[in-house]
This record gives sequence, structure tokens and C-alpha cells, in this order.
Amino acid sequence: MLSALYMWAQHRPYWEEIQAFKHQDSISAPPKKAILFVGSSSFRFWTDIQKDFPNHVIINRGFGGSSLPDVIRYAEEIILPYQPKQVVIYCGENDLSSRLSVSANTVFDRFVTLFKIIREKDPTVTITFVSIKPSPSRENIREKVIETNKLVFDFLKQNKNTSFVNVYDLMVDSNGMPKKELFMEDMLHMKPAGYAIWKNAIEPYLLR
Repeated sequence: MLSALYMWAQHRPYWEEIQAFKHQDSISAPPKKAILFVGSSSFRFWTDIQKDFPNHVIINRGFGGSSLPDVIRYAEEIILPYQPKQVVIYCGENDLSSRLSVSANTVFDRFVTLFKIIREKDPTVTITFVSIKPSPSRENIREKVIETNKLVFDFLKQNKNTSFVNVYDLMVDSNGMPKKELFMEDMLHMKPAGYAIWKNAIEPYLLR
């Protein structure tokens, strides 16, 4: 029975990455009341994030090409145990670009589910959402990205201890088109210039 459960666990999406986080934590436990970044590969590839925010203690738990259901699935393993004072979320882009037709409302509902999970554990924790970015390779979902960002923005305005970081508008030109020079060849992941924009946009919202 235990062997079957182990095999099942191994086939969960991103299971190995989550186990690597837990192993890392077992060697060196992260401090409580840090700022936790969680979400998809845009955070995972931000490998120098602590250097970019030297005045803050950062835990980076971006993993894989995760979608919101993945973050929800592992919340009890890579969010709640850290008892963070702030959770910064970048997720939803992969949801919208999945093979299934996922609407802005579906992504919003998933975000609200994650929001409630975090707040149930700590009603006072600050939750920050980084807007979904305008990836050139995903031009086909642009309208859904804009709609999702608006839904999340409106929701957070109605809740205390929240913030919304609008990186979308900083990454498009005067015609509303993505600035391709900010992106790598895949037109999805960002170059250092893209992360520089994110750093400057996010830093004012981080708790001291």
C-alpha cells in the first residue's frame, strides 16, 4: 500500500521539485515571517531574487510551468509551513494558455480559492498579485490576460492587506503591443531587462 501511494505521489505534477524544496528546508529551515514568492517559471527563473531585494528576506518557491491548481495542490507544503508575512503570487498565465479552453473567470475563481487557503491559515497575511505579463508568444490569449488581471485587481481592492502589481502596462509599447526586447527567444520567458522592470515595480509593495 505504501509503495502504491509513493508511486502515485511521484506522478503528481512537479512532485520532484516540491520534494527538492522540502529537502532544502530540512537542511536549512527558512526564517518565519519572510516574504514568499510563489508561482510559475517567471519566478522560478528569477534566481538572483534575493540579490534584487537586499532589504528583504525572500523565499522563492516558483516551480515548473505551474498553474494555479498546482500551487493550490502544494499550498500545505510550500506556502503555509513558512508562515510568511507576505505572499507574492505570479500565476495564471499557464492556466489561460493550456490546451483546454480556460476562461478568465475560471482563472479568477482559482485565484480566489488560493487566496482563501492562505487567509484561512493567517487572516492578516499580506497577499500580493503580480499581473499576468503580455508574453508575445501568447498573443492569442491577450484579451483573457487583460480580463483576468482586471478581475483580480477588483477583487483585491475589496480585501484588506492586499496589493496588485501592474507589470503588464510596463511591458507594452504605446500601441499596447508587448516589448519583444524584454523577452528571450521563446518570447515567453524574460531577459534581465524584463526582471529589472519587475524589480522596480514590485519593490514598493514589499513589507518592511
